[in-house]
Order: sequence, then structure tokens, then C-alpha cells
Amino acid sequence: MDGHDTKPKAGQGLSSSLNLPVVEESAADGEVARVYERYRSHFNRDHVPGILKCFATHPPLLRSMMDLAENMLFVDGDLVRRHKEMIATLVSCQNACPYCADSHGYQFRMQGGSAESLCAIQENHLDTVSLTAAERALAQFAEKVNRSSHQVVREDVETLMQAGWSERQIAEAVHIVALFAAFNRVVNAFGVPSQGLLAGYQADASGDGSSSTK
Repeated sequence: MDGHDTKPKAGQGLSSSLNLPVVEESAADGEVARVYERYRSHFNRDHVPGILKCFATHPPLLRSMMDLAENMLFVDGDLVRRHKEMIATLVSCQNACPYCADSHGYQFRMQGGSAESLCAIQENHLDTVSLTAAERALAQFAEKVNRSSHQVVREDVETLMQAGWSERQIAEAVHIVALFAAFNRVVNAFGVPSQGLLAGYQADASGDGSSSTK
């Protein structure tokens, strides 16, 4: 990725069903095509998700988002993947982002989150017994960062530490909240529709033979 590729030409293979055009896989070339292939290969996916297509309107941003995806967002770090997906789902529901709420709710279930926990997160019932005491504290902190970050104080951090979280984990939680809040706004403004992944997952669980892919 040498950074010398130009942006796609206006109207070149772009979706017309959204608020703003995105770069479809059939129209991708240069650096965008390379990052798309990197995504498909690294995450073993057949297709590039809609949010990545939004970032592809600015190739350097697309490259940076791919680095984040590989090294922070969708891997175990200071926080395990399930807790990152819990936070992403919570933030996306609070920010009324159907695309991200569906995608990360699905991933939360795929990472072992229970149906009861997902329902509680979707309904913002953060005192649910389906989450551990530590998870409830983390979710409540994530809600505060998302809704009123200017009111976060050291006491909030110390409360989380008493619940068993380290400062490094809390710092990563802040980054996850802030990043996914930004992604919510990008997807909503571009007009990317929900993929219906949770519906497919629930259909599979009911044994009707349906399938779902990201």
C-alpha cells in the first residue's frame, strides 16, 4: 500500500441506494482493492461489509481502519473480544444505529454472549443478572462515556477498578466506546441498512435451515 492511489471517480460503480455513495467491491481498484482483499483474507469473509465501503471513499482512512480492525477492534486485547462486542452493541443501540447494533449484537452472540444478556443490552437494562457484576460495572461505565463523557471522573475509574478491571482495560474500554460511537455516525449518515445478521442467527438457532453471513 504505497498511498499513491487516487479516490474512485464519482459514480464509478457506486451504490445509489444510500444517502452517500460508497465504493462497491466491483468498482474497487488500487489501494482500495488491496485493502478489500486484505479484509476478505484476514477475516475469512466472502464480502466486504458496508461500513468498510464507507471508509473506502478516502483510501488512507480505509487503510487506518483496517489496521484498527486487525489489531484492536476484533481481537482479544486488554479486553477480550466478547466484552468489546458487548460495548459496541450497547453503544450502537444507544446511538440508534441499526446496522452496527445488528452486526455487533450478532458478534456478541458468536463470542459466547447469552440471548438474555443481549436482550438486556439492547433494552439498556444494565443491572441485569445475566451479566456478571464486573460486566455490569463496565457496561454502566461505557454508557456514561457514550452519553456524557464530560462527566466522567476519577471516581468512575476507581469504581471499575474495585469491580476487578485494570486501568489498561478501562482505557481500552474508552477507546472502544469512542470508536464505535464514531462508526455509528458514519454508517447512519451514509445510510447503510442493517444486514439482518441477528435474524439469521436466531433462525439458525431455531433449526429452520436458514443461514447468515457477515
